[in-house]
Amino acid sequence: MPVNHDDVMASAADGRPVLIAGPTASGKSALAAEIAARHGGRIVNADALQVFADWRVLTARPSEADEAALPHALYGHVPGDAAYSVGHWLRDLAPLLSGPRPIIVGGTGLYFAALTEGLAVIPPTPPELRREADARLAEEGPQTLLDELDPETAARIDRANPVRVQRAWEVLRATGRGLARWQDETGPPLLPLRDALPVVLDTDRDWLNDRIARRFDVMLEGGALEEVRAHLPDWDPAAPSSKAIGAPELVACLHGHLTLEEARERAVVATRQYAKRQRTWFRKRMRNWQRISLPV
Repeated sequence: MPVNHDDVMASAADGRPVLIAGPTASGKSALAAEIAARHGGRIVNADALQVFADWRVLTARPSEADEAALPHALYGHVPGDAAYSVGHWLRDLAPLLSGPRPIIVGGTGLYFAALTEGLAVIPPTPPELRREADARLAEEGPQTLLDELDPETAARIDRANPVRVQRAWEVLRATGRGLARWQDETGPPLLPLRDALPVVLDTDRDWLNDRIARRFDVMLEGGALEEVRAHLPDWDPAAPSSKAIGAPELVACLHGHLTLEEARERAVVATRQYAKRQRTWFRKRMRNWQRISLPV
């Protein structure tokens, strides 16, 4: 359902929770801040990497000034070496739904799906199994894990996303049941879509690709390399926060394996590939959301 910016601002005046999804660099945070400033509410993070304390510049988290100007929640509250899942996020989010009107914004589609459709309660993965999965993914790639999944799960998951493939493999190995079977037993959602104002930013590819390149340059100017340098002594490529795009590339630069220009180019390409996966996911899974086409 296509809408424009003014439509969204008018609809947001009614006090409903607002959900803002969209690919990286599409302007989600600016829209959330405008709604909060004009109509009130608390901006709540729905980005799986902005939860980590390690990176503010590299993940484009709101600045300290942004957080001081408007209420924010669930940004940078998790140690970089801590496991953090969609289940953790839902538990952290639940009490915020009864406070000031939440304006939930981010690019992690699975978070929004779990919030509005419900989430299967799956036992946690044992640490030793997670280490085995990490090692196999690094050595063999995702295809070997994908080949070992049950057919129903393999048909449902995002096969191009190594993280989703690994998670499905871990669930099957840990519980003896495929992820698809667990998902079929999903409980009721915390926030049904009908009770919110759901908006997804639908972007032109070339327009977004240009914004991604310019944003990474802004990150570099804003201290992204220095931010990575500060974490170099305790850098662990297997840490959950190390999946932040740009972190491995800038680490390689600091170790002398890449020039800064090479690291920049690789990070921009990786971000564009990620944005492509996001756009595909949103178009398939968020058909009942209101869409703002960008640029306008």
